[in-house]
Amino acid sequence: MADDESGEGAGGGDASEGRGGGKSDANEGKGGGKGDASEGRGAPDAGRGRGGADAAKGGADRLSSWARFKHTPFFPATVIVLLISAGAGLFAGSYTFAFANPTPRNIPTAIVTTDDGSAVRNQFLTGMEKALNASLKLHPYPSYAKARWSLEEQRVFAILRARGRGVELDVAGAAGATVAQVLSQAGGKVGRASGVPVMVRDLKPLQPGDPRGLAVFYISLAATIIGFLGAIQLSVNAAGLNPAERIGFNVAYAMLGAFSIAAIVDWGLEALRLPFAESWAILALTMITSGLVFSMFNVLFGRWALLPTWGVMVILGNPSSGGAVSWPLLPSLLGAIGRWLPPGASVNAQHTAIYFPHHQHPFPFLVLGGWSVVSAVVFWTWRHRHPGGRPPRATPTRC
Repeated sequence: MADDESGEGAGGGDASEGRGGGKSDANEGKGGGKGDASEGRGAPDAGRGRGGADAAKGGADRLSSWARFKHTPFFPATVIVLLISAGAGLFAGSYTFAFANPTPRNIPTAIVTTDDGSAVRNQFLTGMEKALNASLKLHPYPSYAKARWSLEEQRVFAILRARGRGVELDVAGAAGATVAQVLSQAGGKVGRASGVPVMVRDLKPLQPGDPRGLAVFYISLAATIIGFLGAIQLSVNAAGLNPAERIGFNVAYAMLGAFSIAAIVDWGLEALRLPFAESWAILALTMITSGLVFSMFNVLFGRWALLPTWGVMVILGNPSSGGAVSWPLLPSLLGAIGRWLPPGASVNAQHTAIYFPHHQHPFPFLVLGGWSVVSAVVFWTWRHRHPGGRPPRATPTRC
């Protein structure tokens, strides 16, 4: 019994141990299987993580130096350096090309055909054309009065007629100081060489405060440059302005700035006696036009808008304006396009207002107005690209 009990106990114990051992082994097996499976699944995940990191690292390595450079602030800074360098050369080149060596090209000249002494006049005229390399563009008139009217209208720059045994050469310094100087010097030399007495008269002399005739060019240049600089400052320092507000402030600084220019030049320095109201209006229209031109380019070209503005208004417009060198002495291309650009229109309108007050033409005002309207329309059409404005106010909700 004891043996049986001990056997049973032993057997039970064995069975128990067997069962226990089996369970234990099974558990261990299951545990081991799960562990292995878990480790097996973890290994591919780890492999994929390492592969993604390697791919990202490889992609970064594959980025070219140029692509990385374009995303640094050094890229626009380098572009600016190159553009400023090229702009400096173009600026100097355009003014040197226009002003350094003025050469007569097709100077409109009136010839009175009904006076006596046509042989003497023709002899002198042949010498003038030779001296000026056939640069006179002759316009015959039946009387001196009609030729003088054409001079007042600025259709011709000089009048040539026979007077006794010699000739009379009338010029208009106010219409073009450089042209009058060239004609006067050439006339004196030709008269001495041909033995024909020559009397040179300036029918429209410049004002004493502006002996070189550059004051009109300077005030127009100031209105042009300050006009678009004001628009630049509005876009940078008053970016919260909406498009309509920006146009309004453009008009405001143009009116005040034009008054300041006219008052300083006339009342302060007494360099020019201006027809104040008309000169003020011309300067204001010039500044408005210049500001709107920049605003137009601002919505078209964004932060690079100064480049086309500077090109049109300063590099091309000012040298061809006829303010410093009259258009018959400019290179033919500049002489042809200058009157169609805002600076040239401003100079022409101002010249006529000061020196030919009864012969003002609508053309320069149409040019300035046309540039203003086109620029305003383009700016307003693409105002969604306007780099500024205020966010719309939130609509209040009702409780």
